[in-house]
Amino acid sequence: MKVHKSGVLLAALALLAAGCRGDDGDGGGDGGVDAPGVTSDACPEAVNEDNGCIYLGQISDLTAGPFAPLGVPITDSQKAFWQKVNEDGGIGGYDIDVSEYVRDNLYNPETHQQVYTEIEPDVLALAQTLGSPTTFAILPQLESQEVIAAPASWTSLWEFEENILESGTNYCFEEMNIVDYMVEEQQIESVLTLGFPGDYGGDGAAGGEIAAEANDLDYQNVETAPGPEQGTAIDAVVDQNPDLVILATSPTEAAAIVGESAARGYQGQFVGLGPTWNPALLQTEALPALQAQYLASGYWGTYGTDTPGHQAMREALGNVEQPNDGYTSGWVWSYAVKAALEAWLDGDYDKTREGLIEAVGELETVDYQGMLPEEAGNFVGDPNDTVFRQSLLSEVDPAAETGITVIEDFFSGPTAEEYDFQEACYEG
Repeated sequence: MKVHKSGVLLAALALLAAGCRGDDGDGGGDGGVDAPGVTSDACPEAVNEDNGCIYLGQISDLTAGPFAPLGVPITDSQKAFWQKVNEDGGIGGYDIDVSEYVRDNLYNPETHQQVYTEIEPDVLALAQTLGSPTTFAILPQLESQEVIAAPASWTSLWEFEENILESGTNYCFEEMNIVDYMVEEQQIESVLTLGFPGDYGGDGAAGGEIAAEANDLDYQNVETAPGPEQGTAIDAVVDQNPDLVILATSPTEAAAIVGESAARGYQGQFVGLGPTWNPALLQTEALPALQAQYLASGYWGTYGTDTPGHQAMREALGNVEQPNDGYTSGWVWSYAVKAALEAWLDGDYDKTREGLIEAVGELETVDYQGMLPEEAGNFVGDPNDTVFRQSLLSEVDPAAETGITVIEDFFSGPTAEEYDFQEACYEG
């Protein structure tokens, strides 16, 4: 079981503060709600004027950080998701607002912590907290203030945190699956991971090392900082000449590493973890190398996939200028929060933040409308039993809506299937 870390005194202080802020606790007719970010007043621009309002925060990379090309569509997709929920009547007498408290973290942990502190008194939970190191910076506050959050990241640490509503597999198992797949398909003998320092690159690299050891492969991990200048990383690829290079970077670094390494004669295989791909890579000089040597890993089907959830997403978004799997991710992450709110408002739980955490801890399935299996939303029991171990692989396809087409649907290799998951693969 995930260990509950919050204190009764802190909960009482949070409730007192909520009362001082004017959260009146009668919540749109449901009654008894006494949590910050919940009011009987209608939401701004309410769909249902007779409903109360639940405010959820979004903290994302929206302008200057390396993941802004993903953060913007993630945020927009979540707005569309909750707009549809409200148009369908809301949840338990409430509309959900995810627009009032949107903040830019610049992919900086200090900024992330600062803006979280600003909005925390006015939100019930976080519909999005983008980034592993940035979310890790606010984890102690999430715990002490009893706030649940849906992470826009996939580090294995989230499996052990009761405040976090993770969806999909994690970087660690994702990289295990990549290595096992390449052993089977290409009989590789050597692997190099190039990744950002911290939880993103570190968690993936841990999985790569575990799978390399299981398959008796040579393995190296080289950290690389964000930015277009990737000379050291490119030198590592060319000098070591591994059969497989796994990237745990943003698209900017991927374009530089793949394009220049190929130009310098490297002929091996690249695979990028989920956040590494963006359709904008199709417009770079690296495109020929990407088409020839690159596969994109992922956590669910791409934007154009034929599931009820994907269809609902596309209908809600309408005609977007450039389809992007940031939209897909933002939509998927919202399902777990929706399930938690439904269970909390409909069930016999205290209508407080603490009660919401309790409701999360009793979720055994989440209806992802086919975008993930329902069992991927199991938050009950030991992480080794509940962790979702499957990922996907796609090839570069300029004709596809987001520039990639799935070639290997949900799968898990023998390393991930057999791994005894008793602690996070990486804790920085």
